[in-house]
Amino acid sequence: MRLHRLTMQAFGPFADTVSVDFDALADGGLFLIHGPTGAGKTSVLDAVCFALYGQVPGAREGAKSPRSNHAPPDRAPEVRLETTIAGRRLHIVRCPSWERPKKRGKGMTKENAQLALSEWVAGEWRGVTNRIDEAADFIDELLGLSREQFCQIVLLPQGEFARFLRAGAAERRASLERLFATGMFTKLEKWLAEHARDRGRAAAEAERAVTQTADQIAERAGQPAVTGAEEPEELEPWARELAAVTTATAADAAALAAEMGRERDLARTALEQARSLVQQQERYAAALRQRDELDERAAERHAIEAELAAAGRAAEVAALLQAAEQRRVDAQKTRLDAVEKCGLAGTLLALDDLGLPAQMSSLPDEATGQEPETAFARLARDSAETARARLTAAARQRHDETAQLEQRRADADWLRLLEEQLQQVATEVDTTKEELDRVSAEAAKLPERRAELAAKLEETRERSGPRETALEACETARRRLTAAREVQRLDEAVATAHAAHSAAVDTAQQARDHYQSVREQRISGMAAELAAALTPEHPCPVCGSTEHPHPAVAAADQPSPEDEEAAQRDMEAAQQRRDEAKDTLTSLTEQRAAEERTAEGLTIEEAEARLRAREDELAALDTANEEVQRLSDEIIDLDDKHDEARRQESELTARLAECRQRHRDREQERDRLTESLAQARGDDPDLGSRIDRLTSEAELLEDAAEALRSWTTATEELTAAEHEATTGLERAGFTDAEQARAAARTTSEREELTRRAREYDDARAAAQAELGDPDLIAASRQPAPDLAVLEGEVAAAEHSAECFLGWHKQIADRAHRLAELRVKLKQRLAASRPAREHHQVAERLARLAAGTSAENRENVQLSAYVLAARLEQVVAAANDRLGDMSGGRYELRHTIDKSASDGRKVSSGGLGLRVIDAWTGQERDPATLSGGETFITSLALALGLADVAGEEAGGADIGTLFVDEGFGTLDEDTLDEVLEVLDHLREGGRTVGVVSHVADLRTRIPTRLRVVKTTHGSHLEQTT
Repeated sequence: MRLHRLTMQAFGPFADTVSVDFDALADGGLFLIHGPTGAGKTSVLDAVCFALYGQVPGAREGAKSPRSNHAPPDRAPEVRLETTIAGRRLHIVRCPSWERPKKRGKGMTKENAQLALSEWVAGEWRGVTNRIDEAADFIDELLGLSREQFCQIVLLPQGEFARFLRAGAAERRASLERLFATGMFTKLEKWLAEHARDRGRAAAEAERAVTQTADQIAERAGQPAVTGAEEPEELEPWARELAAVTTATAADAAALAAEMGRERDLARTALEQARSLVQQQERYAAALRQRDELDERAAERHAIEAELAAAGRAAEVAALLQAAEQRRVDAQKTRLDAVEKCGLAGTLLALDDLGLPAQMSSLPDEATGQEPETAFARLARDSAETARARLTAAARQRHDETAQLEQRRADADWLRLLEEQLQQVATEVDTTKEELDRVSAEAAKLPERRAELAAKLEETRERSGPRETALEACETARRRLTAAREVQRLDEAVATAHAAHSAAVDTAQQARDHYQSVREQRISGMAAELAAALTPEHPCPVCGSTEHPHPAVAAADQPSPEDEEAAQRDMEAAQQRRDEAKDTLTSLTEQRAAEERTAEGLTIEEAEARLRAREDELAALDTANEEVQRLSDEIIDLDDKHDEARRQESELTARLAECRQRHRDREQERDRLTESLAQARGDDPDLGSRIDRLTSEAELLEDAAEALRSWTTATEELTAAEHEATTGLERAGFTDAEQARAAARTTSEREELTRRAREYDDARAAAQAELGDPDLIAASRQPAPDLAVLEGEVAAAEHSAECFLGWHKQIADRAHRLAELRVKLKQRLAASRPAREHHQVAERLARLAAGTSAENRENVQLSAYVLAARLEQVVAAANDRLGDMSGGRYELRHTIDKSASDGRKVSSGGLGLRVIDAWTGQERDPATLSGGETFITSLALALGLADVAGEEAGGADIGTLFVDEGFGTLDEDTLDEVLEVLDHLREGGRTVGVVSHVADLRTRIPTRLRVVKTTHGSHLEQTT
């Protein structure tokens, strides 16, 4: 991969559009990216990573958006990168998601992330895709590196590798897993462990099933429960023996239970026969008693039969008597109704007599057996027909007049409707006139109000204007206030850091003096130290003699090698703390200078006052803009209202004229109808009243005629009914109606008499049948048995049989269940064997992969073993450069020992790192290296890791790489050696970019990219 050009807009600290010409920087092979702290040196690398992967490296990815806070609110963030990957020249344009001001109204709206990927083909750019997911797959396939690998191989972040160098085994393992994608081995370890647990659970479940079945066998056989100490294979013969013993016992119990059952059945049979004999004897005696009682009630039976016969004859004439009585009641009712209605009709017609017969005043007496008076019926019928004819004619005359008046009812309804319409039209005329006066008055006021608003709008416009400049001034004042506060805080932090640095310098000097003193004392007493190691007959390492007549004796305060090593460690630790204090002081001083430049020399009180003034100006401007908009809207609204008022005036004038014309037309129609209806109603109040009166009179006359017809019909029906009743009494044998009524019985009474007769006959027949039964006769001649004695014998036999049968059932069930459980135990034993064997194999593999097995002599996990092999390759590649940068003093070694960052109980898992010091011949923990030594060691490790990771990624061609920060800890000679190593990286056309703010590098590296920081955002200056 080789970079050509990078363009950024509103990205990170860059508010405007800035570009980097990597082709020009590549001419020198080695170039420097420099600038003050916080200017945005690392943001250049972030932009490269964002263009390729849509994300920025490390913890900065957690930020809400990489958009610049210095850019105007409506400027879109964008990164453009032109690069060559695997021989294909690509142009990538990527925009992150961001929020922009709404084009209409207030507030913000979100813009989604966008991408455009093009390729240079045949002399022109051709689009590849605009989809983010497709572009990610396309770039990953060409480059062959994940984002994590790209950041480690191409960007070489020194802070990350310093932590990697000093990290514990767990942190180092996590880094290597991300870089080399060896997570599959960790997943394999987890899978093996989970598989072993699954197999263990399956084996335990199978063993629990065997134990559960064995417990059931022991419980059934009455044996102690299985303790678990028995071998599973020993349980099957044990179960077989218990089942055989129980089966034999069940056979013996079956014979005894059968014998007891036979004795019980014999006793039950004897008792049942005795009870049957007693029942037969009791039935025969009861039948004798019942027959005697029925013979005494024979006269009662004959009386019931006679009463039922008389009731049957009375029932035949009861209906005829009831019908005659009902006809008499009906005739009386119709007579009274006819007299009343005919009286009213006579009054209505102004007649004293309608010609009704005098016989209507009463009816003939109840029939007594003589012939009815037919002359009465004939006279009544003739007189009634004459009166009905007169009444019907009068009713028909009134109906004819009502029909004529009904035709005029529509005119009366139209007259009422005209009265209502006249009232409505009059009301509408008044309302329309009032509305016309109101609209005219309001329309006259509108021009004056519009002139007032126009003058006020012109005045307000002079105080309004665009708010972007005021808003930017507020943001600038706010940044100055924040910087002023930060300056005050950093003053205290710098003073504290300065004191800490002074104390660390003093402590480091004291530790160095102490170390030199101990070393000098040890060198002075080196003879005694050598003498302490001398033994007889062994040559002296100094003179070679095997005799040691006068060996030197160490002084009481002679330091040991361990004392010297401890003093050296204390000195190196103190120097490390001194360097860290110096770095802290330098960083805080630079931060304070940057914040002071941002604050532009303002105090906190001055910055606060300036911010309040800018905010007040912005608020006043916003208020004026809102007032302009409100007044403009109100003027437009007034113009609309004036046009609407003129239109309403025209409509209301036309409506008023039309309403007045309709009122005049309806008044003329009302007068005509009023005169015509007055003639039609006559003396009645109105037409409806006259129609109702005539209709009522006609109905009354018709009712009187109908009443006369009903009376004549009822009289004829009464005569016929009286005749049928007299004939029925004679036929039934009764002298009069009272005698027939006395003999009559209700249905329930007849049913009761019939039931009593039937019960008597059934009881007599049943007693006679019992007395004639041969079995009962034979039973009555035998002596009565003793049931109490027989019941005692049956109870004793049943008790004995139940005891033996229960015992047999219990033993038989136990034998059957033990046979089933023995088969079940055998099946579960057979099923548990494969589960136990599988668990043993899975457990052995899981422990071997986890490093806990005795077969794993180094106790190294599988994933750690694979990573250790990768780390060994990285160390070999790193040592190729570390020797040059350290003057041949240091060499890295991969080890399985713990580092200083690991806890007491934490194993390195084969991922430990040690540093071999060629000057002392001893190994050192990386944590003991000084700041500069840590930098060159971590840089060598980073370069080695980049080489191995590049090969791991398929030999990715890295034409451009960056080394980010860390050069400030090097002395001049070491810096030369490091630059020489970096210069060798240019072999094969590779371009190396160094990111640093160290001033000395500007004279050593002529090709530079400078990042300039200002209060309005950073910009770039390129020197080639």
